[in-house]
Amino acid sequence: MSYTEIGYEVDEGVATITLNRPARLNAYTNTMRLETLDAFDRIDADDAVRAVVVTGAGRAFCAGADLEGGADTFNHEKALDMFADEDTLADGKTPRDGGGTVVLRIARCLKPVIAAVNGPAVGVGATMTLPMDVRIASDTAKFGFVFARRGIVTEAASSWYLPRVVGISQAMEWAMTGRVFPASEALAGRLVSRVVPPAELLPTAYALAKEVAENTSAVAVASIRRLMYAGLSAETPWQAHASDSKLMAALGQAADAAEGIKSFLEKRPAEFPMAVSRDLPEALPEFPKRRED
Repeated sequence: MSYTEIGYEVDEGVATITLNRPARLNAYTNTMRLETLDAFDRIDADDAVRAVVVTGAGRAFCAGADLEGGADTFNHEKALDMFADEDTLADGKTPRDGGGTVVLRIARCLKPVIAAVNGPAVGVGATMTLPMDVRIASDTAKFGFVFARRGIVTEAASSWYLPRVVGISQAMEWAMTGRVFPASEALAGRLVSRVVPPAELLPTAYALAKEVAENTSAVAVASIRRLMYAGLSAETPWQAHASDSKLMAALGQAADAAEGIKSFLEKRPAEFPMAVSRDLPEALPEFPKRRED
């Protein structure tokens, strides 16, 4: 697929996805949705990609859904582009919200994902960052879970993610007011892990991504990512321990563990031989396999 509304490039083990409609503040469309889904499919299939950075072109990250369609923008009977009309929910008739398909695809990604939020991130522009593993913001960024001010609900699985990221009280304050808030408040509320000047945003994100790419086992990172998110829904620590133990048994006897120990003892950089495309352990917690799930 050739892309018209996102940019995609890979350099030194890091894939960069750039939301690319700067004249519209990178407002979200169905085309952007489909291109982003395709980019994450490429990322999982490419063993050369070890980490992902997502950012926006121009002065915004993503200003939310493109409202150019007017009052029927969120009417699923009239504005099919905002919904994943190729799939439905369990009742057999309700279309999935389009942003949710992107969020769930990011959640299923086998590589760590870093959001470099360079400007306004509002509506789906905010919720699409929630399944990303680390969010770094420019000090000019702003965030807004503005759905109540548009007469709709929090979408894209954010009712699951946001309370887990920032806690239920902070999640409710931002969602029930729908107000737009600065990066400093996002940092205080733990939505982002750090705030940096604009010129330092991408260098900071790339430094973190390259630390992963240059020093870690791809299979171990993919397994840790799956364990962490599966663990959020584990009923007890005993259940999480069972999952940990299965993967420790599988990976502890594999080639990457041997190389990790040998390289440490020999005081040299590790050269991990295993690849995500062929060596993921069978004990990995299961997530849905379809792209749309």
